[in-house]
Amino acid sequence: MLIFLIVIFVILILIIIPGVRIINQYERGVVLRLGKYSRTLSPGFRVIIPYVDKMVKVDIRTTPMDIPKQEVITRDNVTVNVDAVVYARVIDAQKAVLETTNYNYATSTFAQTALRDVTGNFDLDEILSKRDEISRQIREIVDIQTDKWGIDIESVKLQNIELPSDMKRAMAKQAEAERERRAAIISAEGEKAAAAAVAEAAHMLAQTPGGINIRTLQTLEKISTDPSQKTVILLPTDLGDKIASHLR
Repeated sequence: MLIFLIVIFVILILIIIPGVRIINQYERGVVLRLGKYSRTLSPGFRVIIPYVDKMVKVDIRTTPMDIPKQEVITRDNVTVNVDAVVYARVIDAQKAVLETTNYNYATSTFAQTALRDVTGNFDLDEILSKRDEISRQIREIVDIQTDKWGIDIESVKLQNIELPSDMKRAMAKQAEAERERRAAIISAEGEKAAAAAVAEAAHMLAQTPGGINIRTLQTLEKISTDPSQKTVILLPTDLGDKIASHLR
């Protein structure tokens, strides 16, 4: 009798052990019984019926998916290469297993198509300046499609926008010309401000009694430090007026 019980126990162990499953906190287990959906198991220690049940684990963490470089013709007929990254997460494990053979591949492939379609509706300048808007439109399009697969698209980010070499040179020349234009404007504004300051100073000297004489003496002081062979004598500008008044 004891041997019989031992044999029964061993048989039960051999039957139960293949059915033991450990599901991690970030996973869900989709159980198919004889090929038909049965239930979705939550994390923890779980037991299924061996040879009758089949369990498929689904990772529900946010997964980044790289969208390979896509050649896009913009609305103004410029060919650019654009790549992006999609952040997706499974919110319905049952749909992810039953509605598509490979939900990651399906999401990535559809995102490639959406990337080409959306960026092709923008001009080159808009693609360079409106990355957030383009990313938002791509996310909305992909999210609608992947909803039937139990996938939530959290965000889409454009990464690299590669321009043709001749376009890069043209944009570099344009940027250089713009910098030169701004430098010329700043220089002209500086000269204008300096001229205004000189005019204001001249007006103040003219209105101040003896101001011109003081300025003349300052000039003579600067000249005297220069070892020149010539002697320059500067007379006050109002000296001629005073002499003429005396002669009268």
